[in-house]
Amino acid sequence: MPEGDTIWLTAHRLHGALAGRLLTRSDLRVPKLATVDLTGRTVVDVTSRGKHLLTRIEGGLTLHSHLRMDGSWRLFTAGERWRGGPDHQIRAVLGTAEQTAVGYRLPVLDLLRTVDEPTVVGHLGPDLLGPDWDFEEAVRRVVADPARPLGEALLDQRNLAGIGNVYKCELAWLARVTPWLPVGELETGVPERLVATAHRLLEANKHRFDRRTMPGDRPDRRLYVYGRLRRSCYRCGTPIRKHGADDDPRDRVSYWCPGCQTGPAPTD
Repeated sequence: MPEGDTIWLTAHRLHGALAGRLLTRSDLRVPKLATVDLTGRTVVDVTSRGKHLLTRIEGGLTLHSHLRMDGSWRLFTAGERWRGGPDHQIRAVLGTAEQTAVGYRLPVLDLLRTVDEPTVVGHLGPDLLGPDWDFEEAVRRVVADPARPLGEALLDQRNLAGIGNVYKCELAWLARVTPWLPVGELETGVPERLVATAHRLLEANKHRFDRRTMPGDRPDRRLYVYGRLRRSCYRCGTPIRKHGADDDPRDRVSYWCPGCQTGPAPTD
């Protein structure tokens, strides 16, 4: 599930492969960009902003992409067979003499002037992995609406940028509350601990795609609740429950333990 840490690492790898190099191949396979040719331009840099990827290109242009549920960027060396899905799922190809970046299943792909980047990322709150990270401002935004469910407040990228469903569920479990508990009902100090923990977890995971929130290195013990439907809670032994559908981004899937997480929860 692409979240802020995944996007940061993707940007980091794309930057290492493309930045400062001349594009020898350009193929943007979406109707509105079908006639655009970036060949001959140099990639200036690739950076992340929350869950957004910004590939800046010579001439004051930025290729903006968002992975949402299952998009991905893959890197391949010259002559290497592309792997990441069938050809009809390819939305973008940016190639240099040494490596080629291939974007699969990208639901968002736009080309804009670099000076216009605020039109696509200007609404975001403090970036958990960005140079603008502001702990106090992030806490202020999260608690601004006391009646709002915690899960919604954490997922709102206008509050803090980078948290998705996985971290939402894990953070709620760590705080011993359900994702549906109104923010105003959190005990004193909990909002601050949640934001600090979110920052710590994303920082710890930004150099690996194999995300984990649990300590240690056991491959079978990576996450506390996410994806563990009906398995025993690591804290109290109660079977983990789930609400929502994994493949429906509108449904905001949630995993939680009804035994040790207090607060309202769906009854279905």
